[in-house]
Amino acid sequence: MEKLMARDAAGTDLLSALRPSRLNFNLVRCCFQVVKSSPLIPARIRTRLFTDKVRASSATAIATKPEPIIDEASSKIRKDILACPICYERVSWNGGVDLSLEAVARSTLECSCCRKSYTGKDSHLDLTVTGGNKVYGEPMAASTELFRFPLVSFLYERGWRQSFTVWGGFPGPEQEFELMKEYLQPVLGGTIVDASCGSGMFSRLFAKSGLFSLVVALDYSESMLRQCYDFIKQEDNFPQEYVSRENKFSSSLHIALGKLVLVRADISRLPFASGSVEAVHAGAALHCWPSPSAAVAEISRVLKPGGMFVATTYIMDGLLSYFPLSRPIRQGVAQLSGSHVFLSEKELEDLCASCGLINFTCTRNRLFVMITATKPV
Repeated sequence: MEKLMARDAAGTDLLSALRPSRLNFNLVRCCFQVVKSSPLIPARIRTRLFTDKVRASSATAIATKPEPIIDEASSKIRKDILACPICYERVSWNGGVDLSLEAVARSTLECSCCRKSYTGKDSHLDLTVTGGNKVYGEPMAASTELFRFPLVSFLYERGWRQSFTVWGGFPGPEQEFELMKEYLQPVLGGTIVDASCGSGMFSRLFAKSGLFSLVVALDYSESMLRQCYDFIKQEDNFPQEYVSRENKFSSSLHIALGKLVLVRADISRLPFASGSVEAVHAGAALHCWPSPSAAVAEISRVLKPGGMFVATTYIMDGLLSYFPLSRPIRQGVAQLSGSHVFLSEKELEDLCASCGLINFTCTRNRLFVMITATKPV
């Protein structure tokens, strides 16, 4: 019996010694003792090794603490997508790991190339070229400045956008969303930029659908982005993964940047790295851009090979297109207002082709048209 107990004790000691932590510690200790006592190694090096051992032991103890988890999509925003609108170099994020809208307000994005910093606002990231300037500013086209008025932002989803269905044949947001989903099938699961998102009508639909890993609601109007933020706060059925659990006990809203981010930017200077997004959507916005060709060229730049551009606008190809002075009049209106009137589907196809997009398609309903084009692979 005593021999059996002794054998069991010896076996227990052997198993204990073979455990990874004990084994590693014993090996390191033995090696250190040999080095420390060896007369062949100078005292200076032996002292250095002893110091390094103490530091390594401290580092091992610290490493046992749980590290913060940053989801993959949020990390992708920081490293692979957002870029300086001046030089298009990727920006570094200076902020906490808590990716909430409150964190955005306390964060800055810095470009290591041109040394410019971009700050977060209460509801969005400001990535315009003149963002943060206190004195210098530039007037934009009338069609762009119009949507910066708070009253227009307030009315946009409260009657303005609905009027498009009456006079223009727009099917309505839900039907337009279902139609564009068919075109976007090849790029589902990637990143989509809702360009000129307005009050976020389609941005919220994209977010609630769960079809994309990241939705970027982008607009030049600060008041539109604030309205988008307010609508998100008011929606009871907004997906819980976008709203943190603290919202049940606090009036503050937390939105994960890994899923949805609000960005203020100029459509002709998009703050994204080249070839970084899978899709760009522009709902009822193409005709409001001061330079559609500059904007679509930027969209083509940021799209990945195989990425898709989907847009809705209207075409005045009725009797007006046969009027002899229709084109000069249209040019004059565009110069004064910054708004463009398209007279044919061919114009839109040529616009996309001139900016390097292929596989043009369009769907018509009276004046309404939905177009799609693809970045060549």
